[in-house]
Amino acid sequence: MLDSRNLLSGKGKYFFFGLILLFLFSVVWAAFSMTNSDDFDISRREVLLRRIGHELLLQSGDSKSRVLPVKKIADDEYQISFENELTFQADSLVNTTQRLLAKDPLAGDYVVTVLNSGKSGIAYGYAISKNKKDDIIACIGRKQPKARYLINIKFKPTGINTAKNGYLIGALPLLAFVGFIFLRSVKPRRVLPDNQNTGIVTLGSMLFDAKNRKLMINGKPIDLTGTATRVLHIFASSPNETVERSRLQKEIWEDEGVIVGRSLDMFISKLRKKLEFDPNINIVVIRGKGYKLEIRS
Repeated sequence: MLDSRNLLSGKGKYFFFGLILLFLFSVVWAAFSMTNSDDFDISRREVLLRRIGHELLLQSGDSKSRVLPVKKIADDEYQISFENELTFQADSLVNTTQRLLAKDPLAGDYVVTVLNSGKSGIAYGYAISKNKKDDIIACIGRKQPKARYLINIKFKPTGINTAKNGYLIGALPLLAFVGFIFLRSVKPRRVLPDNQNTGIVTLGSMLFDAKNRKLMINGKPIDLTGTATRVLHIFASSPNETVERSRLQKEIWEDEGVIVGRSLDMFISKLRKKLEFDPNINIVVIRGKGYKLEIRS
């Protein structure tokens, strides 16, 4: 019964840590998986921006010259440029960008700035927001003179990259902490080699045979009672660790329907005498808590 309890306890501990590790790996995987989706949407955005340039050329009466490659000039900011000069209507530019960028899932709020490459300053600009009340649009109906224009479109960050970095930064320290706790929990016990085939445990210079209820000292067997064997087995399973008094009472006597306080002290005293042969082994009282099987190397 004791072995099965310890086994279940160990499996439960590993299962718990396994769930935490699985969760953290899932978070990291999800953060990295955002990259593929993000890259696809950005590539799609660049196509839409070229389409804006194409329609502006057509509206200007130019069906032959090229829209130059779209440039990314800053984070979330792109530039549309043209091979030749063109002219445009302010309201046509506003309507074209709104219609096409409505197909961009990452485009919420953005600012459009039109620059004349031959002059300093801004030729025209406006701001679009998800909340229509926050749109800033001026000079509708005015036709801009023919010139070599550059159209810069700056998008409000969506928070995807911020969230992705946050997941990674937050998950990695937690992953390291859980790994540290897990490694400590599975660290092999230093002083108790256990022969899995015979069930015999080494306690200092003695051998403890729980199956046959014996303590071997220099090859000489000392018989143990069933209760003394169970008590020593609990201590041997947790060497140099405090075992609570309530645990001993519960696991040893509860199955018999009775929990006897002074009986425990009596068995501990008898057990101490059997272990006196090895001065490096002793059962000590941890005041207010329970007992500890101290094994000094």
